[in-house]
Amino acid sequence: MRISVISNEKGFVELTQAYQNITWIKASSFKQIEDIERIDVLLNLNEDAFFEDYSTFNIPVLINSVSNTLKSSKHGAHVIRLNGWSGFLKRTTWELAGEHNDTLNQLSALLGIRFSFLPDEPGFVSARVLAMIINEAYFAKEENVSTENEIDIALKLGTNYPKGPFEWADEIGLHNVFELLKTLSLTDARYTVCKLLEKEANKL
Repeated sequence: MRISVISNEKGFVELTQAYQNITWIKASSFKQIEDIERIDVLLNLNEDAFFEDYSTFNIPVLINSVSNTLKSSKHGAHVIRLNGWSGFLKRTTWELAGEHNDTLNQLSALLGIRFSFLPDEPGFVSARVLAMIINEAYFAKEENVSTENEIDIALKLGTNYPKGPFEWADEIGLHNVFELLKTLSLTDARYTVCKLLEKEANKL
C-alpha cells in the first residue's frame, strides 16, 4: 500500500519509524501531491489539513483535525478526521471520525493497529481528556501550587503517566491544546481555558 504523507519532518519520521511495512511517500506541500504517481491513501498531518480542498481525490483522505469536525465542513465522505497530535500515531489505536471503508480496513491490518471510529465531535476522547489534564495543571501553576517541573514529576509518580502535563503540552503544541479547549468551552463551561494557559499559548 502506498500512502502519501503531508507533514513536517518530525511527524514523518515519527510515523515511518513506527510503521515500516508501508510505502510512505513524503510530500512537503499539498500541491506536491499532484506529481506523485499512484497512491492508495492520502494522510495530511499538517495543522491546517482541515482547510484544504480534497474534492478532486477519489481515495481515502485522513486529515489531522482534532478541533474541527466534518459536520462543520464541506468535505466529502472520503475525508476522515484523525487525531494526529504528536505522539498519538505511535499508539496501538488511532481515533478516527467519518465513514469506514475497505481501504481503511486494509490499512489497519497492515499497520497492525485498531481504528476506533468515534462520533464526529471536537477532541475525540483522548485529546479531550488530555487537554483537560493540561488545563488543570495550568490552574495549579497559576495558583502557585508548584512549578511546571514538580507538577510533571508528581503526575508521573502519582498516576504513572508516561509524561507530565507540561511535557505533553510541549510535545503537542500548547496552541493546539488551547484551540481545542476554546472550541469545547463554547458548549460546555467545564472546558473554560485557564487564563495562564491562554496567555502562554498566545505568545507562541
